Amino acid sequence: MFLFLIIASSFSCAKKISQENAKTTPKEPQKETVVGSDADAHGCKASAGYTWSTLKKECIRIFEGTKLTHAEESGKTYTTAAYVIFDGNKAELFLDTQKESIILERKSEGDSWVKGDLQLIPWKGYVLKKAGKIIYTGE
Repeated sequence: MFLFLIIASSFSCAKKISQENAKTTPKEPQKETVVGSDADAHGCKASAGYTWSTLKKECIRIFEGTKLTHAEESGKTYTTAAYVIFDGNKAELFLDTQKESIILERKSEGDSWVKGDLQLIPWKGYVLKKAGKIIYTGE
C-alpha cells in the first residue's frame, strides 16, 4: 500500500510540474517564411535574383549582364561589383553604392555612354570613370 501511495504521488507531482512549466513558458507562434515572397514594388523577386530594369521595363537578373569590377588601387581589395546592361544607345548601370540604377546615353555607336560625371567607355572591354577617375573595369 505504501508503495502505491509513493507511485501515485510521484505521477501527480510530475503532472503538476509539467503544467507549471507550460504556464511559465508560453509558446511563441512561429513565423513561416515563404520562399519567393519578397517581391518588390514591380513584382521582382530578389530571392530569385531579379531586379527591376528601368531600361528594359521588366525584371532582370543583373548578374547576366556585363560585370564590372573595381579598378585596382594600391593595397586595396574589393569584394563588390557593378553590372551594366545595354539597349541600343542606352546603358543601365547598377552600382553597389546606389539604390536605383543609372541610365547612361551615347550619341552614336563607338561613343561613350554618359550621365553627369559618369562615363562608360568601350575600351578593352569597358571602363567606368567618375569625374575622370577610373572606378570600374570589365569585359
